[in-house]
Amino acid sequence: MVTRRSVIVTGGLGDIGMAVARAFAQEGAAILLVDSRPASEDAVAALLAAGAGAARAITADVGDPDAVAQAVDIACDVFGGLDVVVNVAGMMIYRPIAELEAADWRRLLDVNLIGAALFTGHAFRRMKPGGCVINIASVHARRTSPLVAPYAAAKAALVSFTRSAAIEGKPLGVRVNAILPGAIDTAMLRDSPNIRSGAEVVDPADLGQPEDIAALTVFLASDAARFITGEDIVADGGRMGRL
Repeated sequence: MVTRRSVIVTGGLGDIGMAVARAFAQEGAAILLVDSRPASEDAVAALLAAGAGAARAITADVGDPDAVAQAVDIACDVFGGLDVVVNVAGMMIYRPIAELEAADWRRLLDVNLIGAALFTGHAFRRMKPGGCVINIASVHARRTSPLVAPYAAAKAALVSFTRSAAIEGKPLGVRVNAILPGAIDTAMLRDSPNIRSGAEVVDPADLGQPEDIAALTVFLASDAARFITGEDIVADGGRMGRL
């Protein structure tokens, strides 16, 4: 149970981010949505209707250190502290390596890696023992496909960062884990040119829902997972385990 906890969800308006926020709302948590897009009043109202103890949304670039600091300040000031950070924010650029510019690499790293690192640093400074950080990485951290090199590299780095952060977080009483979703029914998957062209085929039995990732996230934030830290957990319906 995560009742009465204060939770930041980055990428909170995306498919997985919103599912994560709803799942925490159903547990009675206070939720701050952080997204690069402005949130509608309906998004906040939906979280309150789902049972959130409080809910607020802000527009922020997770790669901007000042914006990250402000988001953490808001959560602590409005909700009275910070207990959980879920780093969901992510983006892809579908382009061959030979066509990528330095700016493409920097933007992908900002969103998929640096933002999570910045939020984790602030969490370590502000969280009390019992807090946790959950990074939403990807199976691309282990096995990948063409046209997504910056995304795969950033997610692999995020998994490595999770292990390092777990080591430094342990004396603080803060756990850090990563979830590696497989094929999840999201706009990001549907927009993939590899999926659209048929170069990558997902069996319907291997297609997960955002709620599957949300349920695992809530578990990792709960007291039932108090002995789990530094782990990268694959949630892909067993797809990656088959030859």
